[in-house]
Amino acid sequence: MRASKQLAFAIARASGELAFAIARASGQLAFAMAWASGQLARAAWGERASLRGVTRRVVVALLNPVAWSPPGVDLLKWRAALAEDVVDLLARLAQAEPAIAAVAADLELAREIAWPGTPIFEVATATVLPVLKAAEQAGFDQGAVLAADAADLPGMILGKLLRPLSSKPVAVAPNGRGGGLLGVASVLPVPEWLADHDLDGATPMTVRRTAPQPSLVESTAEWRRLRGPEDLSTLDMALEGWENTRALLGG
Repeated sequence: MRASKQLAFAIARASGELAFAIARASGQLAFAMAWASGQLARAAWGERASLRGVTRRVVVALLNPVAWSPPGVDLLKWRAALAEDVVDLLARLAQAEPAIAAVAADLELAREIAWPGTPIFEVATATVLPVLKAAEQAGFDQGAVLAADAADLPGMILGKLLRPLSSKPVAVAPNGRGGGLLGVASVLPVPEWLADHDLDGATPMTVRRTAPQPSLVESTAEWRRLRGPEDLSTLDMALEGWENTRALLGG
């Protein structure tokens, strides 16, 4: 009788492990299929763009410094999870190409979180201008620099950041809490008047300060970055996405 129970338990346990493995593999396959669909859509859009002379866009996740992590969560793992979730979002974009920008010390992290074929720009400083210059040298017509600590960022916010570039040379997305910017977008080549900025300290006003006219810099929809406990409290665990950050938080 005891042997029968042990056998039944072993079978049940094996079945549970198999079911978990299948579910995990299905999730990974679904994400890979979504990424591949984004790749195919970008390739098709890029081919049409090349034929029609349509604008080439790139959105670059900048591996900016991260100074805070939730209690009990390793800072390096937290930073990597945030950045990976942002990169995963960019990999799904259809009408803009993804890229990562990092200083020399962060290139290893960039390679760890990059999807196959994702360009990695090495920059001297984790600030806006070197990233836009790298995008310009790579042949893009428009570029956006995005802080890599907004793990749950909706894709529509990126669309709103890029949209003004059809009529304005520069657009900025404010950080929703605590100051700073979520991102900066610009036509390329970069306007000569655009100064370099740190996303943590810049504001729409500081970006406009060097513009010939303030109206040349469009302020778009804001979204908060995850830089402190107040930001963490606004996360909606019911929303899809940000799997790496969610896993660290035990969700």
